[in-house]
Amino acid sequence: MAGTRKLGKPTDQRLAMLKCQTTDFFKNEKIITTESRAKELKAIVDSIISLAVKEHKNYEEVEMKVVKAKLDNNGRKVTEKVTSKNGKEYLRVVKEEKMEKRQKDLPSRLSARRKIMTKVNKVKDVDLLDKLFNEIAPKYEERQGGYTTILKMEPRKGDNSKMAILKLV
Repeated sequence: MAGTRKLGKPTDQRLAMLKCQTTDFFKNEKIITTESRAKELKAIVDSIISLAVKEHKNYEEVEMKVVKAKLDNNGRKVTEKVTSKNGKEYLRVVKEEKMEKRQKDLPSRLSARRKIMTKVNKVKDVDLLDKLFNEIAPKYEERQGGYTTILKMEPRKGDNSKMAILKLV
């Protein structure tokens, strides 16, 4: 296909590699890779950021009833002893209801979230979509593209391939 680099890999491996690198980029806000991979990754990352910038304010505040476990002073769940119908005792977590303001995505923002999730992997320790919509997108709200830059480095010692750093502007 014209316009994309093959990067010496079959399509499925190439797409998986780019997906992992995109995830790592948003997690760390920079990545060190080969120059050709950085150029390919730049297009993907810029399109994701422009989509997030376009949709980051597209939500409404809704007051919702939320049921959560009651926590004590140490942050542990509060439990109570309860007897079941057959006479056995067990511990049950005490729940409390609160009214909280939450963001409800409008349909276009929800669609944007789903498109972005097809281009990044899920990460356990960081909510990438939250970081993208609430931290990165507001920073680049006034900017019209060009969210990333490629800085060239010295060649890699083992195979002398051209290296580059891709980072946010």
